[in-house]
Amino acid sequence: MINFLIWIIVGAVIGWVASLIMRTNSRQGLIADIIVGIVGAFIGGYFLSPIFNVSTINEGNFSIPALLVSLGGAVILLAISKLFRNIGGFVVIVVLALLIYVYFNCWTMESTSAFCTSVRAIPFLQ
Repeated sequence: MINFLIWIIVGAVIGWVASLIMRTNSRQGLIADIIVGIVGAFIGGYFLSPIFNVSTINEGNFSIPALLVSLGGAVILLAISKLFRNIGGFVVIVVLALLIYVYFNCWTMESTSAFCTSVRAIPFLQ
């Protein structure tokens, strides 16, 4: 329980610092800072962790390098969201990200999850 609270607080601080760096602080509140910090840590874990060989706050690592990787992911997230400020651009990015995820994870025949099986069963994808 205490780890969860620390994760939320650190995510809020990372989101707040990232919003200061990207100058979006006036547009977002505490909840948005928490979301940006945590989702940014996921992005940092996916893109920056392999480069720097450091885990993120989502893996329970609260060291300085992990905080910096998580902050980098949050800055990347805010930079992408700044490119697409209106809701239409954001929806397009989410749909494209979902399609890329499905393509790379479900088109391999080793994937036997229920989601991938149902995606492969769609008639127009056959």
